[in-house]
Amino acid sequence: MIITGDDDHGISDLQAYLNQQFEMKSLGPLRYFLGLEVSDSPDGLFLSQAKYASDLLARAGLTDYIAHAVHIVSQFMAAPRTSHHSAVLHILRYVKGTLLHGLQFSSNSSLTLSGYSDADWAGDPTDRRSTTGFCFFVDDSLIYWRSKKQTLVSRSSAESEYRALADSTSELLWLRRLLTDLGAPQPSSTALHCDSQSAMKMTHNDTFHERTKHIELECHFIRQHVVNGVAHLIPVSSEDQTADIFTKSLLPGRFRLLLDKLKLVSTALS
Repeated sequence: MIITGDDDHGISDLQAYLNQQFEMKSLGPLRYFLGLEVSDSPDGLFLSQAKYASDLLARAGLTDYIAHAVHIVSQFMAAPRTSHHSAVLHILRYVKGTLLHGLQFSSNSSLTLSGYSDADWAGDPTDRRSTTGFCFFVDDSLIYWRSKKQTLVSRSSAESEYRALADSTSELLWLRRLLTDLGAPQPSSTALHCDSQSAMKMTHNDTFHERTKHIELECHFIRQHVVNGVAHLIPVSSEDQTADIFTKSLLPGRFRLLLDKLKLVSTALS
């Protein structure tokens, strides 16, 4: 089992007690768990998946992972074609070139939760459904992200952005509860960044009309948590929208810029 904390005496006492009750042994400091490699320093923790990725490449015969690209190709697992196989090989080549990359978690974090929510309206050419993307940080450390296709076709970009905001708010609530359980409650509302002015205006508009009545539940859901002070929406420019990387394919320059915002770094720099 894994025991965490900074009370060495308390950890030793717990290990001694558990050793009396069960057959167990201490494996020392955490180094590898569930495919994650962990290295620590006075500055914090560094997480990577170099071994997991290497094993994956070996199985593929190509002796981190692009969330949006994997989300796209995973939709064709039931009936893949040659083009999908080529796309997977392209992803694996990217993984091969980023084996030493990982996420840095600072030991001096303020433990303040914040997030980014974005959508690519009608971005799928096969069914014109939009893609939701969001990510959450504790201070400046990335802890959670997702890329997924929306279940319904949105009739406007504002609608697709609002659906993304609803999903992001749902995850925000879960993360706030999780952080509370871990001893890091959030005393103030959580900032959720959005680059759609139309979607943000819908949050503060109590009048439902023809353009919004079909997403009335999402409107009530988001507005409730904004009014209650659980979340507050912050406008952000499209250039500074970090979650953009989870909604669409990007040019190399833009892609690298957003990777820097996600604090994805190489072990050589950690």
